[in-house]
Parts: sequence; structure tokens; C-alpha cells
Amino acid sequence: MKNSASMLAIAAIIIVGVWYVFGRSSSGIRIVTAKATEGPIVRSVTATGTVNPVITVQLGTYVSGPITAIYKDYNAAVKKGELIAKIDPRPYQVTVDIARATLANSIAQLGKDSADLDYKKVTYDRNLELYKEDSVSKDTLDSSYSAWQEDVAQVKLDHANIQQQTANVKAAELNLNYTNIVSPVDGTVVSRNVDVGQTVAASFQTPTLFLIAQDLTKMQVDSNTSESDIGYVRQGQKATFRVDAFPDRDFEGVVAQVRQAPITVQNVVTYDVVVAVENPELLLKPGMTANVNVVTASKANVVRVPLDALRFAPPGEPPADSAALDGAPGRQTRVWVQKNRKVTPVTITTGLNDGTWVEVAEGDVQAGDRVVTDEVRDAGTHPSGGSHGGSPMTGMMHMPH
Repeated sequence: MKNSASMLAIAAIIIVGVWYVFGRSSSGIRIVTAKATEGPIVRSVTATGTVNPVITVQLGTYVSGPITAIYKDYNAAVKKGELIAKIDPRPYQVTVDIARATLANSIAQLGKDSADLDYKKVTYDRNLELYKEDSVSKDTLDSSYSAWQEDVAQVKLDHANIQQQTANVKAAELNLNYTNIVSPVDGTVVSRNVDVGQTVAASFQTPTLFLIAQDLTKMQVDSNTSESDIGYVRQGQKATFRVDAFPDRDFEGVVAQVRQAPITVQNVVTYDVVVAVENPELLLKPGMTANVNVVTASKANVVRVPLDALRFAPPGEPPADSAALDGAPGRQTRVWVQKNRKVTPVTITTGLNDGTWVEVAEGDVQAGDRVVTDEVRDAGTHPSGGSHGGSPMTGMMHMPH
């Protein structure tokens, strides 16, 4: 019984296909076909991003004061530790001189108190001998002992004061040294935000004086990728991009990072996909807008049909699986194949989908077969609701009456 039912279903589908060609053609309906071909399928994700140096250092200042000299300008190459600018050092030099004088005074005080300590110790020892001979009173002995211990404590206090003044000198010298603005890395000056005579104030927030790119021969593109596409993107995938300065040149890179932090602008969520790229000719400059194309999957030499062939369904027939149209592989659907003036349905299993072509992973469709992508009336209407003339390598078949 099951076999008989299956045979009847197949026969009904064949009858529908034959009627579709011969019956409907008499009403002025033509079918649009396209060839199934053998070739590559490349699925990619597009995004817009900005070219940036891999490492950019914002060079600021820890101290305040007027700029007295600038030694490096835009695009200048700098070495780590090289002097770039100078803040007026005179107020900080005065602070250093005061701290050093205070330290010297503390050292002198220690010498004075140490000499007094030696005298108080000798006095106590002498009174102790006299006390043993009953030549001085016990109160005299206790008084000399107290004076000696006071000087012991005073000398310890002097040592602590010297440590404090030494630290003050180091702090003053450190602030004086901060008046020299030096590069923390080897790189190139990208921007300069100060001029000679301008006063910078480092109160609550460190001002940015220079922007230094560490190595402009290695750049990265920070691209905003839609949340609907981010699931396909993986670290290590190849990417190409173009910039407006070189509209006919493709720059190649590799996905270095897929950052987890979402970027939400007006309820639109994107993710930063970082594409690393070599820049030996220094053609790419910081801030350029890049149109990025990340290859997420590719196959070569596969049998493929236009996506419109999956969208097409004759009147009365169920439409294709929406998941297959959206690019989900491993889905079974039907395409309508035209052979010997007959149109018959063929069940296929979809593979890779790039938005234009769909891989035929399984099914009786060969390269060169013509698949139906649309039907049109002579008046130009579309009874099936499919796209008209949207598939590559399309052709029309108008069956004779």
C-alpha cells in the first residue's frame, strides 16, 4: 500500500510538471531558467571599520607649567627615552634646592645631637661611679640617666627626620625630571596638541600632549560587525578591505580578534572584529575608513544553483524551506529542472550558501542542467512571486502552443 501511494504521488508531481510546461504556456506564460554550474562558493561578511595603529601611546605630563621647547613635530620618528618637549623647570628646581637644604639642616642637627649624646653618656657614667662611693645623691644619678636617654631618643628622631627629608628630595627631583617630556616607545609622532608658550595643567586629568604610534608598518582595522553576522566570524579567517584612497586595491589581512564587548548605538548592536594587516609601504594611514570583507567559508568546484531556483515554486506548490534560503546547510528542498521540454521537481540537500549561489550537496542536479528561477507573463507580471531576471546566466523558454 505504501509503495502504491508513493508511485501515485510521484506520478502526480510529473503530471503537474508536464501541465506546467504545456498547459500554462498556452496562456502566454514563460519560464525563466538558469544553468546549474560548477565553480566556487565563497561566503563572506561585510563591515565598515577604521584603520588604526596596533599600539598608540597617548603621551601626557605629570606636572604643570608652560611649554618652553618642542623638539619633535608631526610624522617625526622618535626613540624610546628621546626628549620630545620641555616644561619650564625653574619652579621645580627651586623646590629641589629647598628640599636639599632642609636635608642638610637635618644632617647637621644629627651631628649636634650626637655630640650632646656622647657628653650625656659620659656624665651618667661619672655620676654612677660617684654614686657607688656615696659622693652624689640618687637623684643626681637618675637625672643624668634621664638626660642621656633623652638624647638617645633625639638622635633616633634625627635619623627619622633625615629619612623624611631624603624622600622629599627624591620627590622634588622626580617632579623636576617630569619637566622633560620623553617618548616611552620607539615610534612615530601622529599628532601634537601643544605649542611653545602654552601652559599645561596636570590637576585632575593628565592632558595628552602627543600621540605616538609605535609601528606604522603594522596596522589593524577595527570593524563594526553586525550581531547577525558575528556568529560566522572566527579568529584566523582571511579578510580583504579597501579604502577610499586606493579604491582599486585590495588590502589583505587576518582576523586577529573577535572582541566580546558589544557596541550599542541607537539599539543597533555590533561587535569589534580586529583585522591585522601589514603596511610596509605606509599606504594605510590612521583614521582611514575601510570596507571590510571577511571570508567565513569557501568551497571550490562544487555544483551550484542560483538562490532564485530555491525561491521558485509553481502555484499550488509549497515554498522552499526558509532555513535553506537563509543559508542553513543540510536542508532538503526542491528545485524545478527543465529537461526535454518538461519541468520536474528534484529534491536536493543544500550546502554552502553565499547569497547568490547555493551548493547542491546531494541531489540529481548536474552542472549544465537548467533550473527554473521564475515565470513571467507576456504582460510582465510575476504569477509565482519570484524574482525576474535576478539570477546569473538566465535564459527564457517560451513553449510553443
